[in-house]
Amino acid sequence: MITCGIDFGTSNSALALAAQGRITLAPVEEGQLTLPSAIFYQPIKNKPLFGRRAQRHFFEGDEGRFMRSLKRLLGTSLMGQGTVVNGKLRKFDTIIGDFIAHLKASAEAAAGETVENVVMGRPVHFIDGDAAGDARAQGELEKIARAVGFKNILFQFEPIAAAFAHERRVRGEKLALVVDIGGGTSDFTVIRLSEERGKKTDRQEDILANTGLRVGGNDFDKDLCLAAFMPDFGYKSTYGEKNLELPLSPFHDMSEWSKVNFLYTPKIRGELHAMHRESHDMKRFGRFVNIVERETGHRLLSVVEDCKISLTAENENTAPLGFVEEGFAIPVTRDGFDAAVEKHVEAIDAAAAECLRQSGVSGEDVGLVILTGGTTEVPLLKSAVAKRFPAAELSEDEKLASVGIGLGYDSLRRFTA
Repeated sequence: MITCGIDFGTSNSALALAAQGRITLAPVEEGQLTLPSAIFYQPIKNKPLFGRRAQRHFFEGDEGRFMRSLKRLLGTSLMGQGTVVNGKLRKFDTIIGDFIAHLKASAEAAAGETVENVVMGRPVHFIDGDAAGDARAQGELEKIARAVGFKNILFQFEPIAAAFAHERRVRGEKLALVVDIGGGTSDFTVIRLSEERGKKTDRQEDILANTGLRVGGNDFDKDLCLAAFMPDFGYKSTYGEKNLELPLSPFHDMSEWSKVNFLYTPKIRGELHAMHRESHDMKRFGRFVNIVERETGHRLLSVVEDCKISLTAENENTAPLGFVEEGFAIPVTRDGFDAAVEKHVEAIDAAAAECLRQSGVSGEDVGLVILTGGTTEVPLLKSAVAKRFPAAELSEDEKLASVGIGLGYDSLRRFTA
């Protein structure tokens, strides 16, 4: 029997197949082992494209509807609203279902047979401080997985899955802290790892604590966008005879992957054009209106994300925005980025400390810190983790795929034991 693990991520997704005691990552797009969690509906028959192909068609200017970071909608009131896709209302459970169905088809193409058993990853908390919303989010994801053909569906916390992926390389026994920073959430687990423990079906006694919060790489993108980019698009400028400040909500929505599409309505376009006629900063705010009119908000956020990634290795970056206006670019420094995201790093550090407190062990007892998720590359964040656990070994292997690999191991353990 072949089973699988699916890591449906806010920014990237992966899946692992478990067969004959072996775990392998399945190709999900043109031989690639990870898939950007993006979908693009072409106008003709609303045929969806996925991942890099979806991004390529959208950024090259093809007509259609582009969406990303849909995982953040699970458990929220927005799930029931749906959105207009090429002139027709489409519910978000159907849209997410198209993406999960693509992952299932990829699993079956690699396996050469139908795959009906899956362990799906989930954050410790889909929504902070909302137990009902959290349960609703998992229920929605389970219903979607069942609708696309999975028959037996189990869930595992993503940081625990990441720990399982790293456990195969542990020598002896180690107390580990997993720091899993995804696109939408940050999750932490304190767990005992060893080769012998890895053979057990039930690992509950090895898991000492789990914590999580709804802060992730998308929030880093958002605050970098607001701090370094939006001022050049009229953010916090004024309009009208009373010198009123422009409403902040459109700028915040433009800076958040999962909300950009909600700006593309006739009502909002009309309101923006009316304010632009009375704007005291016609040029800068005109850029914002133009982006909404041309529906290029995701392209802007892609530039912001590239800038963020560049600043993990460089002290400064010049973000090219020629698609907005010829020759337009915005210089951004590492210091500016750090200042924009410092509050998120502090919140993540506090959540890691809380996980440690709940586990009942001290920082000195932690022998291994597992960093997974692309956002753990951010120097300010990595420095905070190293400072809290100075004696621990850092493991950073397979940052974008470790959760998927661990879910594969968990599916093998739970479905074939």
